[in-house]
Amino acid sequence: MLNSTDFSPLYRSFIGFDHLAGLIDKASQPGKQSSYPPYNIELLAENQYRITMAIAGFSEEDIDIESKDNGLTIVGTKQAVTIIQKDVSKSPRQFLHQGIAERNFERKFQLGEHVKVISAFMENGLLHVDLERQVPEVLKPRKIAINGKSLLNRDS
Repeated sequence: MLNSTDFSPLYRSFIGFDHLAGLIDKASQPGKQSSYPPYNIELLAENQYRITMAIAGFSEEDIDIESKDNGLTIVGTKQAVTIIQKDVSKSPRQFLHQGIAERNFERKFQLGEHVKVISAFMENGLLHVDLERQVPEVLKPRKIAINGKSLLNRDS
């Protein structure tokens, strides 16, 4: 079975998207990333997104969020908790059953070009990370005049 897809026909009409083939190959390979913690990705507006992660039992101090290049990494680190301890005085928490999985995690997201992390907040055991696509003015579409007359610079 062939593990990669041939994107060469697309290169005939799509210029500058050669990195897209690498991203698709990377996304299609089975990764070692677990499904914990569960998360949602919402489209809030045309260029606004929100990642919501269910992280019950974690506090703000337990969470590290890092945005680097076109990636977002969210890491949750909890102190080790013993399920049953003989000496209860050493720990204020004693579990007879622990159903809330307060285990450490690392979740990575690949962000599109010009997508920036705007804010992050916790509410009711959920971590919300707001993202926004901020296309620089230079990269936005502009009209190109024929015969060398610019439509943007009409004053000259």
